[in-house]
Amino acid sequence: MSNHLFLRGIACGVLAIAVLSVDAQVKKKKSTAKTTTTTAKDPFGGASKQTPASTKTPKNPFAAPNNSSVDPFGASASKGNNGNGDTTRKSQTSGKDAPLVVVKTATGNPLTDSNKVSLRNDNAVEANLIKDRTPLIYDYIREDDAIFKQRIWRIIDAREKMNLPFKNTMETDNGSQLFFAILYKSVAEGGIVAFEDERFTTPFTKDKFKERFSGGTDTVPVYGDLNNPELITSREVRTREFPVDSVYRFQIKEEVLFDKEASRLVTRILGIAPMGPQILPNGKVLEGPPITYFWIYYPDIRATLAKFEVYNPKNFGNRMTWEDLFEQRFYSSYIVKTTMDNPYNQSLADKYGKNKLFMLLEGEAIKEKIFNYEQDLWAY
Repeated sequence: MSNHLFLRGIACGVLAIAVLSVDAQVKKKKSTAKTTTTTAKDPFGGASKQTPASTKTPKNPFAAPNNSSVDPFGASASKGNNGNGDTTRKSQTSGKDAPLVVVKTATGNPLTDSNKVSLRNDNAVEANLIKDRTPLIYDYIREDDAIFKQRIWRIIDAREKMNLPFKNTMETDNGSQLFFAILYKSVAEGGIVAFEDERFTTPFTKDKFKERFSGGTDTVPVYGDLNNPELITSREVRTREFPVDSVYRFQIKEEVLFDKEASRLVTRILGIAPMGPQILPNGKVLEGPPITYFWIYYPDIRATLAKFEVYNPKNFGNRMTWEDLFEQRFYSSYIVKTTMDNPYNQSLADKYGKNKLFMLLEGEAIKEKIFNYEQDLWAY
């Protein structure tokens, strides 16, 4: 009897423990059901963070009515209530209504600057002789008396020491003494005609000539409002200066002939052409060999050159004019083409390619041939 009661007590204890364990599992499931979590993704790749499901998501202030996201900095940000773009800012920043302001260069351009004459005598003496100088008339040579005649093309390089007067930028009552400026103003402001080719067949019109060497203009917007950095307050018109410093070569076309009546060798210059790099209408300077800008018939410009003095640091008391310099050949040059032994009309560059040493040697050989021809006519 006692054994039966003992077994019955053990069974009741086991049953009570089982009931308690089941009750604990049921309470645990209910608590976990109430606290279910959602995993939020970390945009920076970190560990996932558990957030309660009952947490409310903050409302997007830029959200559209149909719950579609809108970029506050996108194309639709500048639209008003009616859905149209805001054209007020565009009209302010376009610059069409901004005033034009012409800005003059501080350095000046010797080609386009007006001549400023001194209001007082800018010399210790009355320097008026230069205004009355006229070139001498050439001696007439009959065609039958020219028993020897050859044409030669030369180039004067102003970078050589003997040719430095060609780069003189002094200002006088006659204007700029730069040789290229003298040639330019004689055509733009004087009655000299410039030609496009060395045979003087196609003349330049004055409008086309000025447009080619004007350099053009640039319009630059100016943003002067600190409160509105995008507002264009004015537009500055700046002139693109023609690079006069790049013009330091001058080509000369001349003819050498022997006058049998006077028994002397005569050299007559036919044309002068400034040379420089090729320049596009937008002002860009192209790399490459120099080209001739225009040709001037030398007999036409002799009277103009006679009124401009040549800078000579060795003799200030008796300066020569540009006409004297060319007639007396006080310049250094090298030959680039000749009609002597040249049936194919080739220049020395075409004949010898890029070998400049052979070009110089051939030019010296041409000078020697002309000199020997004159000396061989005399009997000693």
